[in-house]
Amino acid sequence: MAAKPPIHVTVTGAAGQIGYALLFRIASGQLLGPDQPVVLRLLEIEPGMKALEGVVMEVDDGAFPLVNDIITTTDLDVAFEGTSWALLVGSVPRKAGMERGDLLTINGGIFGPQGRAIAANAASDVRVVVVGNPCNTNCLIARSNAPEVPTDRWFAMTRLDENRAKSQLAKRAGVPVSSVTNLAIWGNHSATQFPDFANARIDGTPVPEVIDDTGWLQGEFITTVQRRGAAIIDARGLSSAASAANAAIDSVVSIRTATPGDDFTSLAVVSDGEYGVPQGLQFGFPVRAKGSGAWEVVEGLAHDEFAKERIRITTEELVAERSEVIDLLQ
Repeated sequence: MAAKPPIHVTVTGAAGQIGYALLFRIASGQLLGPDQPVVLRLLEIEPGMKALEGVVMEVDDGAFPLVNDIITTTDLDVAFEGTSWALLVGSVPRKAGMERGDLLTINGGIFGPQGRAIAANAASDVRVVVVGNPCNTNCLIARSNAPEVPTDRWFAMTRLDENRAKSQLAKRAGVPVSSVTNLAIWGNHSATQFPDFANARIDGTPVPEVIDDTGWLQGEFITTVQRRGAAIIDARGLSSAASAANAAIDSVVSIRTATPGDDFTSLAVVSDGEYGVPQGLQFGFPVRAKGSGAWEVVEGLAHDEFAKERIRITTEELVAERSEVIDLLQ
């Protein structure tokens, strides 16, 4: 059987910690499958190119049969040329004393041009997963600067929050993580996100029937998930990298393959007004994939007053973020 033609995959910020953890997994076939050759298109800023050279040497030394070519560049047009999957990892991290609005504006200067370069250079089937934070609004900025690319091709990563939430529920219930399904992260990838325990299931049973502790579910569970990134920085001295790379892989797999059974996953996708969320926001929803990149927001989930208030808070934060970057939107 003839080998498949390679698919081009772009990773921005490729020499960073997440990029480093991500590239070897893409090269091994975990992103697009064990028989799918890839061309890696790796974007870095000029000061990161020396480190990227070392990363590429390591990928070379892995002798991955699926890697047909590796292209390193500081040029956006080259980075996104012919790409079918763009993983936008590189962003400016929030520093001490920096207001969230400042962070949004700085990253807007990164993601706006990247959106325009994707529209101008990427393959016709391109799909974009934004990992770099604040990822929801960074994705909104990139998307708005690429009106030629259909809005259903744009995703911001809430899968890391989903994975964190599943792990916490599994530990509390004393079950494997695989027992936890139907876990949605609503809204923003920030401290306002809402991990929806009420609609989640453990071995098919609603979580509140398995974990009969409303105080924990509404309190420590949510705050642990919301603050997990900060806790990792405090413990490790560095931000989440391997787990973020893992979630990026999971996100792509969940987009390109059909969701099993009646399960769903969490992705921040463009709102079409579902659940009363303002149209056009890049919002974390429960999503079910149909295969070949098609997907839908799962509708009809019930929310009590507690959940509605949590979703209201995260929605208002995203609306405020959109207002702060309105000048960067096309």
